[in-house]
Amino acid sequence: MTLFGISLATMLMFGFPFMVTLLGSLMLYVWVYMPDFAPKLMITMVQQVITGVTPPALVCVPMFILSASIITSGKSAQRLIQMIKAFVGHLPGGLPITTNASCTLFGAVSGSTQATVAAIGGTMRPMLLEAGYKSSFTLGLIINSSDIAFLIPPSIGFIVYGVATSTSIGMLFLAGIFPGLMILVMFSAYCYFYSKAKKVGVLPKASRTEQIKAVKEGLPVMGFPLIIVGGIYTGFFSPTEAAAASVFYALFLETLVYKAITLNRIVDSFLQTGVITGVVFILVGAGQAFSWMIGFMQIPQQLLPPLFGVDPSMLRVITIVVATYFIACMFVDPIVAIFILSPIFQPYVVSAGVDPILLGTLVTLQAAIGSATPPFGCDIFTAQLIFRRPYVEVIGHALPFLLILILATVILIVFPQIVLFLPNLAMGG
Repeated sequence: MTLFGISLATMLMFGFPFMVTLLGSLMLYVWVYMPDFAPKLMITMVQQVITGVTPPALVCVPMFILSASIITSGKSAQRLIQMIKAFVGHLPGGLPITTNASCTLFGAVSGSTQATVAAIGGTMRPMLLEAGYKSSFTLGLIINSSDIAFLIPPSIGFIVYGVATSTSIGMLFLAGIFPGLMILVMFSAYCYFYSKAKKVGVLPKASRTEQIKAVKEGLPVMGFPLIIVGGIYTGFFSPTEAAAASVFYALFLETLVYKAITLNRIVDSFLQTGVITGVVFILVGAGQAFSWMIGFMQIPQQLLPPLFGVDPSMLRVITIVVATYFIACMFVDPIVAIFILSPIFQPYVVSAGVDPILLGTLVTLQAAIGSATPPFGCDIFTAQLIFRRPYVEVIGHALPFLLILILATVILIVFPQIVLFLPNLAMGG
């Protein structure tokens, strides 16, 4: 695999898109080391790419992306921020807490960390800077708060994990709610004490009239979690139907309620959704092809038995899987990591009796952490692009938030009922 590693590192260094890097390195390896089988393997790999994007559950991905694109083009994000700020802006750390809460609630619309960085970060960063917060703190806050969006339904990470492991996406959506809220509280507590120590960020308290006005303008946005979470929890919607309903509600909200989006913007949202969906599906297909290829070469059978041992305990399996995802998602796109690693670990997960909903939540959390963690977290580069700030500045205040997320992971492993309470309740357990 030396040639594969060198090829991968070289193509990444020269700035090739990750899907090109992954599939190109894989094809180079096959042609060099398996020339007799190369033509047939190429055909099989193409088939695997197509297989990766054919599961019906993936239909909801473009619809959730479209829903997020529509409200990002409109005024939902700003209304949401103003509503939260009206109630907590006067507290020490009120603006960072508003950022945390807005990212959490926006996650109930987009399910995407990068969309959350763009929508919430673009509005909150100027306010945070004006209030006296350092630039590195605002960037670390925004990209790490966006992690919560990966846990709050409709998380694209949960959808991909559910497809890769045949786990119920609806149950995964429910499982992510309490962990997401827990991280919101932990981040908010840190921001409170940080702001109090630095003596920054306290705003005048909003009047009762201003609060009522902010609620009236922002409350319609709360229809999204009601439709998605409430619909799935009650069994009224499947995840795919909830995705379709969220698109309808986004159009209703931005065209008739806020009257903030034109036909041209709607068309732009559809075009943007097509581009983003294409990228996501290519990553999913590349991950499927790569996963099949390393299985064909029996690499997991060579590496994993010494790592897990003969009869691994549940805690050992969870620890190894979580640590592997944590490291992998620092270097590769989380979607690819989920598709490649999940089938590899699945036999050990099943044999150890690990709850698939618990593991899916932990894995998705690691994918979220990785997206904001150096060296190659995708949210870091998204923040660089949006805010035009250097790499070192973007990651300058990442460590406190990273430590909080690691602590959250440990808490969920020790107290799994935080994850499993709502799924068990929904199943009548």
